[in-house]
Amino acid sequence: MNSELKLAINAAKEAGTLIMDYYKADYEIQDKGYHNPVTTADHAADSRLKETLMEARPEYGWLSEETVDSPDRLSKKCVWVVDPLDGTKEFIEGVPNFVVSVALVENGEPIVGVLYNPVTKEMFSAAKGKGAFLNNEPIQCATKENVNEMVILNSRSETRRGLWQPFADTFGELKAIGSVAYKLGLTAAGQADIFASLRPKNEWDICAGNCIINEAGGKLIDLNGAPRIYNQEITLIEPGLIAGDVIAVEKTYNILTGTN
Repeated sequence: MNSELKLAINAAKEAGTLIMDYYKADYEIQDKGYHNPVTTADHAADSRLKETLMEARPEYGWLSEETVDSPDRLSKKCVWVVDPLDGTKEFIEGVPNFVVSVALVENGEPIVGVLYNPVTKEMFSAAKGKGAFLNNEPIQCATKENVNEMVILNSRSETRRGLWQPFADTFGELKAIGSVAYKLGLTAAGQADIFASLRPKNEWDICAGNCIINEAGGKLIDLNGAPRIYNQEITLIEPGLIAGDVIAVEKTYNILTGTN
């Protein structure tokens, strides 16, 4: 496990170095879909990650946001699940809320998770049963007892669309930050009580962060109350997600789903 974690960390650092060559410099931007941009940096980081990780572990499967998917991965015991640049819109805007996300899944469970912010040099990492770390220092999910004091990290786009307006007076602070994966890392480090999304996300958005949250003593569930089993044929997770301290997740789930 330590060798897999070390491999993931080194690969994320290499990809991060490549991304910084493009940050606030010249690169090409294309649209994959509505409000879904991709840049030269995404593709360069993806190529480097695939080269590094798959050359080291050719028997593993591969799932990445920027690689054409192949059903071959579904038969693999172990699969790399990566987002080479989570937070592309923030990257384009010059906002340092983006990370390289690398996870290793075994039999549907994330057993290694690495998130690397190449601007701030924050390295979130975890391996199953080994704890979670930020720049080699142990981290733990944390929360306040009262919901009206809790800080929720949520989506900039969801906030702009007014989706969080019904909950504006419920929580202590609704803090909009880019990159799903980065929000998961910050929550695992106790810098917020909860990460929550009201819209669907993909496996590559959350897989590494899910491992880190788990090892930081928390949990991640969808808005149906279920944990995620990874390496599915359909990678989209609906209808939304909550992660953080176990008790805080339960309280937030009840509020967001109207079951309290």
